[in-house]
Amino acid sequence: MQADYVIVGAGSAGCAMAYRLAEAGKSVIVIEHGGSDWGPFINMPGALSYPMSMKQYDWGYQTEPEPHLGGRRLACPRGKVLGGSSSINGMIYVRGHARDFDFWRDQGADGWGYADVLPYYKRLENWHDGGHGGDPAWRGSDGPLHVTRGKRDNPLVRAFVEAGRQAGYPVTGDYNGQQQEGFGPFDMTVWKGERWSAAKAYLRPAQRLGAQVVRGLAQRVVIRDGRATGVEVERNGRRQVIEAGREVILSAGAINSPQLLLLSGIGPAAEIAPLGIDVVADRPGVGKNLQDHLELYIQMAASQPVSLFKYWNLLGKAYVGARWLLRRDGPGASNQFESCGFIRSQAGVEYPDIQYHFLPLAVRYDGSIAAEGHGFQAHTGPMRSPSRGEITLKTAQAKDAPRIFFNYMSEEQDWIDFRRCIRLTREIFAQEAFAPYRRHEIQPGADAQTDDELDHFIREEVESAYHPCGTCRMGRADDPTAVVDPQGRVIGVQGLRVADSSVFPRITNGNLNAPSIMVGEKVSDHVLGRQLPADNSEPWIHPHWETAQR
Repeated sequence: MQADYVIVGAGSAGCAMAYRLAEAGKSVIVIEHGGSDWGPFINMPGALSYPMSMKQYDWGYQTEPEPHLGGRRLACPRGKVLGGSSSINGMIYVRGHARDFDFWRDQGADGWGYADVLPYYKRLENWHDGGHGGDPAWRGSDGPLHVTRGKRDNPLVRAFVEAGRQAGYPVTGDYNGQQQEGFGPFDMTVWKGERWSAAKAYLRPAQRLGAQVVRGLAQRVVIRDGRATGVEVERNGRRQVIEAGREVILSAGAINSPQLLLLSGIGPAAEIAPLGIDVVADRPGVGKNLQDHLELYIQMAASQPVSLFKYWNLLGKAYVGARWLLRRDGPGASNQFESCGFIRSQAGVEYPDIQYHFLPLAVRYDGSIAAEGHGFQAHTGPMRSPSRGEITLKTAQAKDAPRIFFNYMSEEQDWIDFRRCIRLTREIFAQEAFAPYRRHEIQPGADAQTDDELDHFIREEVESAYHPCGTCRMGRADDPTAVVDPQGRVIGVQGLRVADSSVFPRITNGNLNAPSIMVGEKVSDHVLGRQLPADNSEPWIHPHWETAQR
């Protein structure tokens, strides 16, 4: 088999790449190990907790024991299905803050400042404000990716935004528009009551244009005389090479893209040579710079039966499922993350470094419910942790999971930031807006007040927000720690690019699905030798950020 472009990974960026290249008349083959994205657990937004824990859809990765979290191994779900992680995630749509991308640019990712990426966000979006206000001039209206808002008809959802306002923070009508900072409605990748994944937005249209999807497990990139010429794939117990006439593009994600580079002989020579892998390019940055967002659930017991707990029984779940199956509406048609907040942790921080996901239910991602019954919670955590980890090979076999070590909470600043998150959240929940609904704090609980008590809670309860990135960092070609140049080309190898969240120099402010798709959109233009004109719209920055926290 042969195509102009062979893409490894039918995930968020890979699907976008496939569509834009096929749209330009190029032949495309997408290699994907996972299977179909059909089924109610993926497509019903309210069932989001199920697919990320199902072997059918998830690679099932776990971290190495994390020394700063008492040796705990955390789950690291990654989509093994058409659409990749966009088919198993929480469907939350966050572009990231303008200053995130200006930081990328200033760190060597030339051409990736906010003015450069904003046009690609507009191109990919088909945004619907749902009557909740927003920033139409900053949004796209005819792109492949539908972005919507929930009905926000639960009083707790509205109380969260009002409590933020009462605590002295701004209210923003569109955190993905000019002003991220503040409290307001959440955007979600849901359309007509169904998850709108990258597979639906991009891969199906790409297939209609002639792109092919090949099921199989990529073993390595085939490199001849310093040039990538194809991908070796295992299919049905047999190996074959899928030839690339022009380029190979890795869009396998922050875990599997560096793994494939390492298996192909691209990475730190001292690490891969002892495994019997021939070194093609000694790139010390491959697999390094691993980052993630951690979060805590600050849970409150409710004094009124207004939460989603009324559906948390066999009869209630049957009702939600039946209504969604028959009408694509009701509680199952929303991810239920319908209000959010982005705030700064202290004066002197230029733009938000804390994010809130509000949920009108006290429940964990794995579906375990708080014993208290009716309740609500805020997921909160710092956005720019200084801790860094790495992806390394355990063996020279693609079927063996790599070693995933985030080195979570390894910097003192992480602990300082999380304590602030807890205390600021408590202040928000103490506002008058929650007075009719607030009973008591479930966790951390009233007995956790001192730094040591909060640190114990953090160590035992902090969880990944499932936002790994950074392991094939983008930078200038003369940077020895960079893996790809600002056009996504692997430094030291011809005809090979990486386009997914692994190229992020630093993690963005918020969930990573939107910036991952944007990377696919933008790198596809680099492949095709074109680019959209810059958009120099200026973001809102708090006028007193240097001296005020809110």
